[in-house]
Amino acid sequence: MIDRDGLAEFLRRRRVALQPEDVGLTRGPRRRTEGLRREEVAVLCHMSTDYYARLERATGPHPSEQMIAAIAQGLHLTLDERDHLFRLAGHQPPLRDTTSEHISPGLLRILDRLTDTPAEIVTELGETLRQTPLGVAVLGDASLRTGPARSLGYRWFTEPAVRAAYSADEQHQLSRVYASGLRELVARRGPQSRAAAMVSLLQDNHLFREVWDTHEVGPRPTEVKRFHHPSVGQLELACQTLLDPDQSHRLLVYTAEPGTESHEKLQLLAVLGTDAFAT
Repeated sequence: MIDRDGLAEFLRRRRVALQPEDVGLTRGPRRRTEGLRREEVAVLCHMSTDYYARLERATGPHPSEQMIAAIAQGLHLTLDERDHLFRLAGHQPPLRDTTSEHISPGLLRILDRLTDTPAEIVTELGETLRQTPLGVAVLGDASLRTGPARSLGYRWFTEPAVRAAYSADEQHQLSRVYASGLRELVARRGPQSRAAAMVSLLQDNHLFREVWDTHEVGPRPTEVKRFHHPSVGQLELACQTLLDPDQSHRLLVYTAEPGTESHEKLQLLAVLGTDAFAT
């Protein structure tokens, strides 16, 4: 059963405890609000202000598991706090394993501060969970992808456009990298894992089978990654990775060497924003 009063009080306490800087927002010079405003939390949680406000007043509807997950992420809750929130709302907390898409507050705090840098948080299967604005401008809006296509490894084998910016030799090398990484995940997570399910989906793909049947493990991606942007052309970006070992989420930060053509293109994309990707 939902504990409406307990849920309302917990939400209020967590909202007041957060400051704009904690969630990547700018503090105005005349701000007097203690913590975050309800409308700010609503935006972070991708819901209407009225819906969120009614939850805080203990007069709202019974929120779904999807709504509670969105609130837990928007309020930057820890896993313990997330689980408590689920129980207050009358739901069983999600499993704590590598299938979880709840991002740790630590990774979110870092991502929120990378306002002038392309960066993203991805799962071990290469599914993008969160992007910086410049990350969207460079890589496209990952929230538009659904199903298996959320995984970069899956898209690599099934979408020729993803491979188009690479030479034949580079395509073969990267195919080896993605197949090898998937094989290692299957061995680590087991035959009932999401990694194993992805292998099953790719079994009829000739390109995938060509490298999968070699049973190769060990190839790793290079530090410098190449992207073909529809507006500014080719970008060569170094990729640094920060790992959350508890959930195997990775924060990927992309940078260009100062003075290079790619650096100039990044500066241009920072001005043009996501409109550049749509042209």
